[in-house]
Amino acid sequence: MTAADSPGSQGPHPNQEALKAALRECAALQPVPVGETPRQVVRELPPATLYHYPSEPEGSAPTTGKRPLLVLYSLVNRPYLLDLSPQRSMIRSARDAGLPVYLLDWGRPEPADRFLGLDDYLNDTLHQAIVELSKRYQGQPVDLLGVCQGGTFALCYAALEPARVGRIATLATPVDFHTPEDTLSGLARDLQLDLAVETLGNIPADLLNLVFISLKPAELLSRRYLEQLPQLRARPDALREFLRMERWMYDSPDLGGQVFLEFVRAFYQDNALTRGRLRIGERPVDLSRLHHPVYNAYATRDHLVPAAAAAALARLLPAAVDYQEEAIPGGHLGVMLSRKARQGLHQRLWQWLAQPLPSPARR
Repeated sequence: MTAADSPGSQGPHPNQEALKAALRECAALQPVPVGETPRQVVRELPPATLYHYPSEPEGSAPTTGKRPLLVLYSLVNRPYLLDLSPQRSMIRSARDAGLPVYLLDWGRPEPADRFLGLDDYLNDTLHQAIVELSKRYQGQPVDLLGVCQGGTFALCYAALEPARVGRIATLATPVDFHTPEDTLSGLARDLQLDLAVETLGNIPADLLNLVFISLKPAELLSRRYLEQLPQLRARPDALREFLRMERWMYDSPDLGGQVFLEFVRAFYQDNALTRGRLRIGERPVDLSRLHHPVYNAYATRDHLVPAAAAAALARLLPAAVDYQEEAIPGGHLGVMLSRKARQGLHQRLWQWLAQPLPSPARR
């Protein structure tokens, strides 16, 4: 083969030039803002912070007669995914629908926080946040919107403290951690948890990001950067959204060592929640105790939380529970960010959360 016949003899591939141009545009647009919806600190619960997203007429004062909505996200990512941009913000959408929106941001654990376990996160931090909100709203129970691992936490807390919780909405939330298509569960089952925590303390965010990328490398690397990014070079608004997602993907906090160990062991390795064997702080977590209305939405092609892992919630709840389920076409993040979810699921969810609670006899 002569030099003229070699793959590189025709000069740079057009896509290479497009990628270079897109990268130059990315540099010019930095830094991109995230989490722009105005908020106020309600209470510091180190390393967590409780925030309020007041509506314009409401200001900082609680609205009489309404139940507060507390949003819970995963420990392994930053919650501003739910407020990524003004156009793609679940938090802003819920606020604009008239709901009193609060967020418990788990924060970034310090080295000393490696010793905080599930008992600390749920029975202390989350419990204090819910007690605070109930006081602000004349003793009303608190509605919970849990996303991914945050939904698992919401269900566990409601089983531990049922009287303090109103409605429960779960989005892309794993419940059964041993479904056949759960790749992440398969990886987690063989982890030497004690050795990892003894060696590393808190689990580094970069290590966790590598694990998540390894679950879908072609989608997250080749297709995202070699196919999608070059096509965005002449669309600055779309490129900003791309950069916001990039910022979120790689802005992960470290994961506290003890809570990592306990969560992986109890949920991924033992599947204790589904098997009825979960205990948090020596207290049993029994989903059959739930009497709350539940709205469970999940994605049909989720590589992190398979549809079967989320849909398993239905069989663990008492038959009398007011349970609604919705399957959204697409992947994990689409439940929070896709246009179809924003225009459909989210609007239905806000209406559902605004409804009065059933009478105690019916609950």
